Amino acid sequence: MPGAAPPEVVSAGARNVRSKAPVFVLGCPRSGTTLLYHMLLSAGNFAVYRAESEVLHLLEPGFGDLGVLKNRKRLMQSWVKSRLFTATGLEEGPLEERLTAECRNAGDFLRIVMEETARRQGVERWAECTPDHILYLARIKETIPNALVIHIIRDGRDVALSMERQGYPRQFPWDRSPRRMAAGLYWEWIVRKGREDGQRLGADYIEVRYEDLVGTPQKVLDHLATFVGQELDYEQIRRVGIGSVSEPNTSFKTESADSLSPVGRWKKHYTPEQIEVFEELLGDGLRDLGYCPSGPVRKRPISLGIMRAQYRAWFSAKLYARARTPLGRLFVTRDLSKV
Repeated sequence: MPGAAPPEVVSAGARNVRSKAPVFVLGCPRSGTTLLYHMLLSAGNFAVYRAESEVLHLLEPGFGDLGVLKNRKRLMQSWVKSRLFTATGLEEGPLEERLTAECRNAGDFLRIVMEETARRQGVERWAECTPDHILYLARIKETIPNALVIHIIRDGRDVALSMERQGYPRQFPWDRSPRRMAAGLYWEWIVRKGREDGQRLGADYIEVRYEDLVGTPQKVLDHLATFVGQELDYEQIRRVGIGSVSEPNTSFKTESADSLSPVGRWKKHYTPEQIEVFEELLGDGLRDLGYCPSGPVRKRPISLGIMRAQYRAWFSAKLYARARTPLGRLFVTRDLSKV
């Protein structure tokens, strides 16, 4: 399994430190982040928060520097009216008091909210699973230094198919190809960025494959147990069965039970022409991650090379504007009732 793995022998002290650290389960949307997150919650000792926090991807760009009191107040006014707040089960007054006193950035906001949620539930730790937070690893470690990051990676052909079912990403007006092509390019871009940034985190970053998680869950969980510092028993996880552990989070609910396997679904849903174009666009990315193309990959036509470059440039420019400039507010909403 690729990625930075913890040492084979971990001291009792190091394991104890990890056993209290927050865990971020991140990756490209539709890659299995929710499933693995719900597995952690079902394992016990994690605060049960059935929502994606969106703190770095939405709240910080939308409301600005949270070290500024008026920004925190604007955020709170909107946040407490949304399910992002109601999912915590907390009381508004005491939480707002602590946020007013201690919050200086988005990491503080997330940490305080989740610490209070864990305290109320009588557990020791918390986890977070907003998929797009894989784009903000440096910010996570800057503001929550003890964070552990699990990057879950799935075959881009299946990811793109599921993303298309969900209606994203937005395509260029002149792009007349099936949306799954743009979705595949987003998958390649976000996974590459997540891996590049993750390697800088050393032993606090690890990668797992979705296909391994659903195929040999206990083996993967044993590998992760040392990383997160606690036992992860798949039989117990199945018995507790929070969320998608017992109710799959699928975009294909209308299909028959025989066709619900989430691995290799693309083989039934792409035409031969579509898979040929997809693999011409993304053959390098698939091969780099160990996902074999379905056949010989031809040299990428110039038109597809231009398309690939345009989308990659757009994704990068949008992230830069969103995360590092005031223009970020143009890409997000402050109406959290729709989140």
